[in-house]
Amino acid sequence: MKKSYSPWIVLALLFIATGLSFLDRQVLSVTIIKIQAEFKFTDVEYGFVNTAFLISYALMFTIGGRLIDTWGSKIGLAAAVWIWSVACGLHGVMTGFYQLLAFRFLLGIGEGACFPGAAKTVYEWFDEKKRGLANGIAIGGAAMGAVIAPPLIILISNHFGWRWSFIIPGIVGIIWLIIWLYIPWGENSHANRNQSLVKQSVIPFITILKNRAACIFILIRFLLDPVMYFIMFWVPKYLNTERDVSFEQIGNLFWIPFLALGISNIIGGWFSDKLVRNNFSVNRARKTVMGIAALLTLVAPLIAWVSTAEMAIALMAVIMFAHGFWITNYITAISDIFGKSGTSTVVGLSGTAGAVSGLIINPLIGLIVQNYSYTPIWIATGLLYPLAFMLFIIFIRRIQPFNFETKLALNQ
Repeated sequence: MKKSYSPWIVLALLFIATGLSFLDRQVLSVTIIKIQAEFKFTDVEYGFVNTAFLISYALMFTIGGRLIDTWGSKIGLAAAVWIWSVACGLHGVMTGFYQLLAFRFLLGIGEGACFPGAAKTVYEWFDEKKRGLANGIAIGGAAMGAVIAPPLIILISNHFGWRWSFIIPGIVGIIWLIIWLYIPWGENSHANRNQSLVKQSVIPFITILKNRAACIFILIRFLLDPVMYFIMFWVPKYLNTERDVSFEQIGNLFWIPFLALGISNIIGGWFSDKLVRNNFSVNRARKTVMGIAALLTLVAPLIAWVSTAEMAIALMAVIMFAHGFWITNYITAISDIFGKSGTSTVVGLSGTAGAVSGLIINPLIGLIVQNYSYTPIWIATGLLYPLAFMLFIIFIRRIQPFNFETKLALNQ
């Protein structure tokens, strides 16, 4: 008889996996100073390395999500973690620019499937009254990875050399993989205890692309992901050039918004689930929390006018707190609608849309900053979430499951 495992053990592993995904991708950004000094890479070459990651990451959000819906979350997420852990470790033995380019591309292939896999796993192990909190914890691991990455990477690099900053996280990922594969799915998961007539049906890809709700989810991610890429890629430069914050002080401040994000991922999911348990419909509960998030982001334009860097960071923390509320319920809403047969695919498609949008918008941000200021960007940040929320409530009138599995069963 197979041993029964608690869903919370699976969730703890998801928290670690998403944390590793963000930590692993940040190792290069911390160690690049030492790597450039050793290999004489130019800033242009470093830019190409980052582009290689973003391209494969964008592609694998959709491809990886589709494969996970086909293979199942256990095998799909295991494959993803194996690929990115090996890729991360290989960074530590690279000897030239083209190897780094290839390993960075490989890292994006693995990490692109992380969040679609996490979303599907949560659906399989948790019912609708616990799914918001579970998604919040799973996603919150990424924010915690972003918080601990800089000091941990610097500690490892200073004591053992920059190469071990890549090798050690890669080894941790392989250990995670062994534990993950040891846990049996079978009768333990919520989805397998409540499966439909079709044991494993996957919504046809063209059906998803024709579905209005799926298209709105994709559009919303296209609109909003540039906000997150802006905060991740441009805020350190903003603090230095606009607020006269030193390099060392940026390290002391920049983790605060990401901590707010990790906390709000969990609180946003818990709050949504509490509303469901208090007889709110799933539709009303998810939209209530997302509406609160949209209202909170209206503080963004104030960042351009507050007098101190600390006040600006505090407002950025509010934005990231709001994003945690938003993204947790956004992903949970996808799983509420598309279930085990389409969650990973829709999360993947939306992630790809967001990454593509980030690639397009980042040069435009550079032009605006170079020729004017950061003020228009902060104003846009404050308006995009309310706009996305309006689209959401207008075009997705009700969050409820589509009976794709039942329809497929009846056609067989």
